[in-house]
Amino acid sequence: MNYWLIKSEPEAFSIDDLKAAPGKKEHWDGIRNYQARNFIRDEMQKGDLAFFYHSNCATPGIVGICEIVSDAYPDHTQFDSNSRYFDAGSKPDNPRWLMRDIKYRRKTRRLVSLSELKEHTAPLEGFPLIRRGNRLSIMPVAPEHWEFILALEKAES
Repeated sequence: MNYWLIKSEPEAFSIDDLKAAPGKKEHWDGIRNYQARNFIRDEMQKGDLAFFYHSNCATPGIVGICEIVSDAYPDHTQFDSNSRYFDAGSKPDNPRWLMRDIKYRRKTRRLVSLSELKEHTAPLEGFPLIRRGNRLSIMPVAPEHWEFILALEKAES
């Protein structure tokens, strides 16, 4: 099993939106970064778990856990000329962008903020989220970092 962190702006799509979706499941679309696309295509697997992270908000941080529940498939928004994710260079017979379905598992017991994560540089050494300048919307989480963050969730902030 692999672990991931996926980011979303809560005003665009929040953990509550995922929880309220039919079957508590939704597609994860709009990824327009080749490295993130490669994670979706090559490394994510059905059954993997991901931290759901609220970004670009007052207090960014981990707010929930979801599960990857589908294989990768073409992101339909790349072919929609009315979508902000439209890509005129991507063709239906050779799609450039992929997505996967995710399913709500649970909210975290509390927000585990980015600032709190940055206070733990030694145990989270190598964790991409706390690296300066990392803006990827999908990133791998090492098993030891996953376990450490789950322990942080249980601790008082």
